[in-house]
Amino acid sequence: MKCYQSEIRLKPYPRGFHLITDSIIDAFPEIEKITSGILNVFIKHTSAGLTINENADPTVRVDFESHFNKMVPEDAPYYVHTYEGPDDMPAHIKASLLGNAVQVPITNGRLNLGIWQGIYLCEHRDRANCRSLVLTAFGN
Repeated sequence: MKCYQSEIRLKPYPRGFHLITDSIIDAFPEIEKITSGILNVFIKHTSAGLTINENADPTVRVDFESHFNKMVPEDAPYYVHTYEGPDDMPAHIKASLLGNAVQVPITNGRLNLGIWQGIYLCEHRDRANCRSLVLTAFGN
């Protein structure tokens, strides 16, 4: 079994849902060395998450942001963790709802995503810095 691992830093993204599939593929050519396996993408942050969803229509990403902001509002009176700004505690909650990792099958050296699927960086802070991802590909 082959196993490859790399850590990459994404450029800073504004708050919202952003397709990062191509950034991952470009930064991790070792995927091409695996015929049958799995890519695990892990984000090393607590105020941003990862998910897989629609890669074609950008309005889906706009709707995700709108829904999450209604579902987890800023300035809720019961938040105690508020010293990093009004977007911080909601960012932690949103990141936990989405999760910190996604797994994608690798088939013949390519990510085996559905035709309309892409990997999203879900940025929940208004002014976030670069985000770090650990990419681990393993298989035959």
